[in-house]
Amino acid sequence: MLSQEQIRQYRQDGATHLRAVIAPEWVERLRAGVETNLADPGQYAKFYTPEGQPGKFFGDYCNWARIPEYKAFFVESGLAAVAAELMGSVKVNLYHEHVLVKEPGTREKTPWHHDQPYYPVDGEQIVSFWIPLDPVARTTCPQYVAGSHRWGKWYAPKRFADSQDHSNPSADYESVPDEDTLRREHTLLAYDLEPGDCIAFHGLTLHGAPGNEHSGRRRAFAARFTGDDARFVLREGFMSPPPPTAGGPVSGSPMDSDAFPVVWRSGTAARLLADGTISTV
Repeated sequence: MLSQEQIRQYRQDGATHLRAVIAPEWVERLRAGVETNLADPGQYAKFYTPEGQPGKFFGDYCNWARIPEYKAFFVESGLAAVAAELMGSVKVNLYHEHVLVKEPGTREKTPWHHDQPYYPVDGEQIVSFWIPLDPVARTTCPQYVAGSHRWGKWYAPKRFADSQDHSNPSADYESVPDEDTLRREHTLLAYDLEPGDCIAFHGLTLHGAPGNEHSGRRRAFAARFTGDDARFVLREGFMSPPPPTAGGPVSGSPMDSDAFPVVWRSGTAARLLADGTISTV
C-alpha cells in the first residue's frame, strides 16, 4: 500500500505525509463520530480554551469502544495495514484514539512534546496517524522535528492546559528544548493537508501545533497503533491515557488484550462481528 520512499521517510524522519490514504466514506464517518463526541464528551475530555477567550480547543480520547464510527474505522478502514508496513510488524494492536478540535479563532497552541513518555508502553513499534477532517493549511498544521525519534531522549510529558512539565520521579526525563532552539537547530516538517490525507509519526517524534486563528474548523482524529515489540508497562508518575483498570495486559507483557485488541494480523482481514467483537481470523 505504501512506497519504499514513504516507509524510508517515516523511519528516517519520524513523520511523513501520506496523501489520500483515507477513503471519503471513512472521512464522513469520522466526522459523524467526532460530532457525537463533542455532544457527549468522554471521561477524559478537556476544554483547553479559558472562559471568555475566542474559539475552543477540545480534546478527548479512549472513546473507540462507545462510538461506533471510531471502532469501525480502526478495524475496517485498512489503516492498520498501513501501520504494519510503516512499523515492519506482523500484527497490529489498537492503542487508542485522540480527538483534537480547534474551532475558528482558537489561540491556544499544542505544546511541544512527544507521545511515548505519556504512555504505559515500551517498544519501538508505536505509530500515530494525525487525520484532518477539514482542510488544514501548513500554517495551522502540527509541526514535527525531523529525526527527533532517533535522539535517544525521553522528554517529560507536558500539560496541554499550561505547557508545564508533569512531575515525574524518573531521572531519565528531560525538559523539551524551547521552541526557538528547535526552529533554529532542526528541520521542522509541516504540510498542507486535505481530508483523506494523514501524517504518520513515531511515538518519540517531537511535535507541537499552532492555534487556529483562521476562519475554518480544524477537526483532527489521531489513530494510534502498536506493533510486535510493544510491551505494556506501569511507569512511575504521570501516564496518559491512564492504564486500564480492567481488561488490560500484565505489566511487561505484549499489548494483546481486550483493552488493546489485535486489529490486523499478517495474512488475515479484521472485521467487526455482529456482537461488536473484533475478529482477525
